[in-house]
This record gives sequence, structure tokens and C-alpha cells, in this order.
Amino acid sequence: MNAALTPPKLFVRTVPLRDRADGLVRRLPEGAPLAWLTGDEGIVGWGEAARFDPEPSPEGTPPTDITRFTTAARRFAELLEHAEVEDEVGLPGTGPVAFGTFAFAPTSGGSALIVPRVIVGRREGRSWLTTITDAPGDHPRELLWPVTEPRPVGPVDWRPGSLTDAVWMDTVASTVARIRSGELDKAVLARDTHAEAHSPIDVRVLLERLRTRFPGCFTFSVAGMVGATPELLLRLEGDEFTSLVLAGTRPRGVDEEDDHRLGREMMSSAKDVEEHGLAVDSLRAAMEPLTEELTVPAWPHLLKLANVQHLATRAHARMSPGVGALEAVAALHPTAAVGGTPTETAMRLIAEVEGMDRGGYAGPVGWVDGAGNAEWGIALRGAHVEGSRARLYAGCGIVAGSDPASELAETESKFRVMREALTDPET
Repeated sequence: MNAALTPPKLFVRTVPLRDRADGLVRRLPEGAPLAWLTGDEGIVGWGEAARFDPEPSPEGTPPTDITRFTTAARRFAELLEHAEVEDEVGLPGTGPVAFGTFAFAPTSGGSALIVPRVIVGRREGRSWLTTITDAPGDHPRELLWPVTEPRPVGPVDWRPGSLTDAVWMDTVASTVARIRSGELDKAVLARDTHAEAHSPIDVRVLLERLRTRFPGCFTFSVAGMVGATPELLLRLEGDEFTSLVLAGTRPRGVDEEDDHRLGREMMSSAKDVEEHGLAVDSLRAAMEPLTEELTVPAWPHLLKLANVQHLATRAHARMSPGVGALEAVAALHPTAAVGGTPTETAMRLIAEVEGMDRGGYAGPVGWVDGAGNAEWGIALRGAHVEGSRARLYAGCGIVAGSDPASELAETESKFRVMREALTDPET
């Protein structure tokens, strides 16, 4: 048990802040920022009032093991039992909040649940400040922490990832053959690439670029995982559950006509519709036992982002009494959109052929508050940043109709998100 997550008592106070339009990222001091942002709204935090890093499960553990989630949920519940909370705002994301990132596979490290010392939030024109201390009193009503100007990233050197392009395409081809033989229906294969700056990377620069370019995505930073994911694993406000499933991808067109053509092509593509349907089916199977009145549209819609467009399905439900956010996260992960179908077969194939440890890539990332409200996404379109180094990840769903060259091109489109975030305009 990590004693840092279970102090005798934490004192939590949330007060209103004068709303400012200068952006939450500008409130962050230098260091290891915590962030969950959608455009100009969201929450950011810094410092550590409590932290728990779940241990990886032993090798040979079933790939669907959920110990890291259940242990983290238990530790956070214990923390809340000992907390004294004053919340003058009462919105989702106020009071005690834990930011979290969980490894894709149970045997991988990198899972963390962090309760910051300071949280600043903004929602629907209202801003707030939460401070968390080990003793009563001493809660400032205004921000007193010095904020330095974010440093540009500077020159970046790039080097290949774990597999060359040719080897990765061969891996896709062999996976397609295994799918056609009936071994499985779908596998999501990822690849990586590496960047190294000449000085430590200031994550605040990445956050500002990502949230500005992708205002409809969820820009995140937790324990080194940084990115802008379009995929909402779950939003929980009271007992109202929402999830956004994405599977099936095309680039944006060179003009409006080309863009519409690519979207129509995807909507009528048997390969993309099949891939999307498998992801929707996995959501339905995971959430039906945990919810009431689960509503899933019969046909996807197009979600257009700055660089790509996806087939998307938004599901709604009411959570069954007693089901918490992290329990739902554990049930949903891994979705068919990041693992495959059947789940265990796909997860074992990924471990066998990818040639890398995903760490937190394609794992859940987000936050949960003391009232049970939560937003969790899937750590896609991202990188693990440590010091001057960043490891970028991108993946795509492989089904019987997949073409290796097309899948490689799709990963390159997805790499662009973090490549451009790491590239200063003048370089």
C-alpha cells in the first residue's frame, strides 16, 4: 500500500475564482502538470497531495485483469473517507479530484492515480480554485503560485521506433492472414517513433498547442502521458453516463468536395463499418450489466477533426446504483477500438507481434472527483514525455479487409498530432 495516498486526513477547499479568458494552461507553473482540457474548459493541477502507483501484475496474468483499476479505486475511496471537504462551487471537477492514467496491459508499468495540491478549473464561464493541505486552514482564495513563461521546445531529433516500416507492414499482413483464417475478428496494431529535444520539454507548450488545434478533443497530461484524444471512454455526471466510440478513419480532404467524398467513402466501406461495429458491440457488452436504459444509435455519424475524420457513435445510459467511475472504466477497457475482438485473443496477439510495451498508450486517462463525477478518455494521439525525450504512438484497427500500406499511412496521419505539437513554428 502506498502510504502517500492514505494520509490521516486531507483538508480540501474549493472556492470561486474570478473568471479569466487567458486559458487554464497559463495558470500552470513549470514542472509536471496535470491537465484535462476541452478548448477553454477543463481542469489543471500541480503538486501531489497523494499518489498511488499500482504495481504491474505478474507475467502470465490474463490480459483482461483489472487489479490496477480496483486497487486504485479502493485507495481513492480510503482517501475520501479521511478527507474534510469544503466546496463552495459544487460542479463536476470541484472538491477532491484524482487524475489518472492506466497502462494498456496489466503487466505493464506506468499506471498512476494522483491527487494534486492545487486544482484550477473552468466550466461554462465559472472558474474555481481547489487547494488540498495536510492541516486545516491555510487555504488561499487566490492563486499565489509564480508562473513562468513556457519554453519553446527547440530543435528535435527524430529516430525510428521499435519496428521499421517494412517490418510493421509485414506484421499487418500476417495479422490479416490470421484474421482471415478465423483466429480472431480484429486486432489493433500500434507502432512508435522517438523524439529528442536539446533541452527538457516544457509540457505546457504541448498542452497549449494541442488544445488550440484540437478544441473538440480532450487534451491531457498525467504522469508523463500527453496528448489530445478524440475518444471519450466515459463521462459520468451524477448517474448519467455518456461514451463516444470511434473506429474507422480517413484523412481530411484537400478541399470541401474531397472531404465529403472521403467521408462518404468511409460511411459505405464494409471494412470501416465492420471495424466500427465491433467497437460498438464491445461497449454494449461491457456496459449493459452496469447500466439502465443504455441507448446506442443503430448507425454511426462522421466526426471531423483537424487532421482526420472518424466513424463515431455516442452512447447514453443511467448508471446502476453503486457502480463507480473506475469500475466502469475497468469494464470498458480495452475496447475493441484499441485492443480487438475477441478481446483476450487480440491482446495476446498484440503482445506477441508489436515488438514494444505500450505503457500508458491506449489505456484509460482522465479524472474522477469525490462526488463520483468523472471524465475518462483513451490515451491516443499522444506520447510519453520524460525530460527531453518523447515516445510517440499511433495505431489502427486491422480486419480482414485491411491493406498494410494504407494502415501505415493512417498511423503517419495520427503521428502528425504530436509531431506538430513538438515542432516550434520557426523550426
